[in-house]
Amino acid sequence: MSATDEILFDTDKAGIARIVLNRPQARNALTFAMYQGLIDLCDRIEADERIKVLVITGAGEKAFAAGTDIAQFRGFSSPEDALGYERFMDRVLGALERLRVPVIAAIAGACTGGGAAIAASCDLRIATRDARFGFPIARTLGNCLSMSNLRRLSGLIGPARVKDMIFTARLFGAEEALSVGLVGEVVEDAAALAARATELATQLAGHAPLTLRATKEGLRRLDAEAEGERPDDDLILMCYTSADFREGMEAFLAKRPPNWTGR
Repeated sequence: MSATDEILFDTDKAGIARIVLNRPQARNALTFAMYQGLIDLCDRIEADERIKVLVITGAGEKAFAAGTDIAQFRGFSSPEDALGYERFMDRVLGALERLRVPVIAAIAGACTGGGAAIAASCDLRIATRDARFGFPIARTLGNCLSMSNLRRLSGLIGPARVKDMIFTARLFGAEEALSVGLVGEVVEDAAALAARATELATQLAGHAPLTLRATKEGLRRLDAEAEGERPDDDLILMCYTSADFREGMEAFLAKRPPNWTGR
C-alpha cells in the first residue's frame, strides 16, 4: 500500500483500487490532510485506465470514519474559514461523485459526520450489523450540512428521514439503514464485509465500464440540474460563526455537554 500513513491506497491486477482511512486510534476521524489525500487519489484513479472500481473502508472494526477531527476547527476565526471548509468538503465529495469508476463504501462500526458524507457520496454501500450512521451535529457541534450534502442524503433516504436523522441527532442502525435505502446490503462482521466488498468489486470490474460510467454521470447530472443555483452561504455562516459552534466544539473536546444559547 502507498499514499500516506493516514490514508492508504493500493490496486490489484483485477483493476480494483482500495482506499483505507487509517487512523483507528481516532476512529478514523479525518484531518484536512486526509480529505486532500482523497482528492489527490481520485485524480490518480481518474488518470489510470487500468482501475475499474474503487473500494473505500476504514481501518479496524470500530469505525468507517467518525467524521472530521474536531480539533481541525479550532483555527476557525472568520466567515471565510467556515465557507472555505464547506466548499473544500464539496470538492472532496464531488471528486468521489464525479469519479469515472464505481465507488463502494465498505462500512464497519461508526459512520458519522464527514464519514457518513463520504459514504453518501459513494455509489454503493455495504455495512456490518454493528454499523451506525448519522450526523449528530444538533447535540455536538451545532454546525450544519451544506445543501450539497442535504441533496445527497435526500436522494438516498428522502427529506423526512433526513430531518429525523439530524433533528433527533440519533444514529441509524444497520437494519434501519438497510430498510430506508441508506445501505444496499448488511453482512455479519468485518471479515464478511471484506470478502463481500471484494466479491462485489470483482463483479463490477468485469462489467462494461462505459455503461457504468454513463449511468453514474447521467444520474449525477440529473441531481445537479434539479439542484440548480441555490446559495447557502448564509446558512453556513449562521452556524459556523456562532457562539454555539464554538461552544459545541469546546464541549466536545472537553467531553462535557454543550450549553446551547441559539446565538
